[in-house]
Amino acid sequence: MLIKQVSVFMENKFGKLANVVDILGKNDIDIKALTMADTTDFGILRVIVNDWEKAAKVLREEDMIVKVTDVIAVGIEDVPGGLSKVLKLLKDNGISVEYMYAFTGKDDVEHSSVVMKVDNKDLAIEVFFKNDIPSKAQL
Repeated sequence: MLIKQVSVFMENKFGKLANVVDILGKNDIDIKALTMADTTDFGILRVIVNDWEKAAKVLREEDMIVKVTDVIAVGIEDVPGGLSKVLKLLKDNGISVEYMYAFTGKDDVEHSSVVMKVDNKDLAIEVFFKNDIPSKAQL
């Protein structure tokens, strides 16, 4: 349920995203999930990869600003209201979602994977276990 996310802070300039992805690919690092947020001046690329330690190392070697964060990955029933059920559990337990992103996978057609950063990850994990929300520790 708890996984490592690699965040890369970069200038919002032409070709920067392609450069980061190219570096990861050339180092045999497989991107499992990603999200990109930007402002006028900079962007934050958040990725889940098959080897977060290697990803952080090679990106830092390229003088990139990299942060590794613990995030939660769970399976959400891929039906209308599936996400609402999980968010209600968090809300009812006073847990705030700082950000999240979701994707579907080829191996589990009944669930979408959701990666989230919350303000109380220990309580969130406890709530998810008590309510049989499946872990997606292996993306």
